[in-house]
Amino acid sequence: MDKFTTLTGIAAPLPLINVDTDMIIPKQFLKTIQRSGLGKNLFDEMRYTTDGAEIPDFVLNKPAYRNAQILVGGDNFGCGSSREHAPWALLDFGIRCVIAPAFADIFYNNCFKNGILPIVLPQEIVDQLMDDAQNGANATLTVDLENQIITRPDGQTVAFDVDAFRKHCLLNGLDDIGLTMEKAAAIESFETKAAQDRPWV
Repeated sequence: MDKFTTLTGIAAPLPLINVDTDMIIPKQFLKTIQRSGLGKNLFDEMRYTTDGAEIPDFVLNKPAYRNAQILVGGDNFGCGSSREHAPWALLDFGIRCVIAPAFADIFYNNCFKNGILPIVLPQEIVDQLMDDAQNGANATLTVDLENQIITRPDGQTVAFDVDAFRKHCLLNGLDDIGLTMEKAAAIESFETKAAQDRPWV
């Protein structure tokens, strides 16, 4: 998993409440277990017509937001089913941070496990960042995870909270496998001793 330290990127506004995981990545794209390749189908039913043509008015199809790395969303983002493909699709598109007033718990946890930083902020602050994000190519935010600060285009800063353990994992690029591998020496030592103590196992 890639480390998340400081991210400076275009923020795309998605002022919708209750964006569920089926909206993020529709069910027909869940057949794969590969984490790559899903970005092209992110928000598929909002991005494309039934014949596959782009819908120009959808935010991620607008030239200013095609390379967005931050998404400013509405309340209860990521609700619905527990599909891990939702953060996979966001990450594959290039989104490393989602800011919203509230997230569904499973989606929130899945983001951290896949290298995405979900930030919860009060609605009035999200509204201000949503206004910033409306500025197209000038909608650049800087997210500093170490210091837990978002810097807005005008230089003002916003502080955010994040769980210390999850912060550690993101800063060091540690998913569940990475956390286990940190204990590789201890695991190997235990297995060696167990084999000596119980050779019949």
